[in-house]
Amino acid sequence: MEIVVLRLGHRLERDKRVTTHIGLVSRALGAQGLLLAAEDKGVERSITRVAKRWGGEFFVKTGVRWRDELRRWQQAGGKVCHLTMYGANLHEVIDEIREAAEAERTPVLVVVGAEKVPFEVYETADWNIAIGNQPHSEIAALAIFLDRLQRGQELTARFEHAELEIVPSRRGKEVVVKEEE
Repeated sequence: MEIVVLRLGHRLERDKRVTTHIGLVSRALGAQGLLLAAEDKGVERSITRVAKRWGGEFFVKTGVRWRDELRRWQQAGGKVCHLTMYGANLHEVIDEIREAAEAERTPVLVVVGAEKVPFEVYETADWNIAIGNQPHSEIAALAIFLDRLQRGQELTARFEHAELEIVPSRRGKEVVVKEEE
């Protein structure tokens, strides 16, 4: 399933950590890439470094024009899911979204906003999805959405070409450093 996350509303100094965490969650929970509507090479470098060390294929592109990206995505046959506390409840639409993504092999663009998302996003999205109807973290909303969309299968994914790998353990910490091939 092809999943890409589009981050809107990134304010350079204020949202650096939140946007970085959106990228980290996106990568760890099965997305193939992050599009950032602001130009921030620092966030791009940080997430790219993590992907290099911990493996997997993940891209980050900053400075994208979000209107053009939404239009391009839908013209190519993709679906747009906008995470918002004002949307349809996740449990009411997740099967429909998953069916479209799996059966039709339709790529999914997940839009994650900040404070004020332009109304045009609500109008353009194929689904406006609420994880809950209370104020909450966009990072948590993204994690829950990605997990439900993929039925938890992303949690057992293997990341190719990793320099580091955690060995699951009930106690202690074990990290394997892989030798270069």
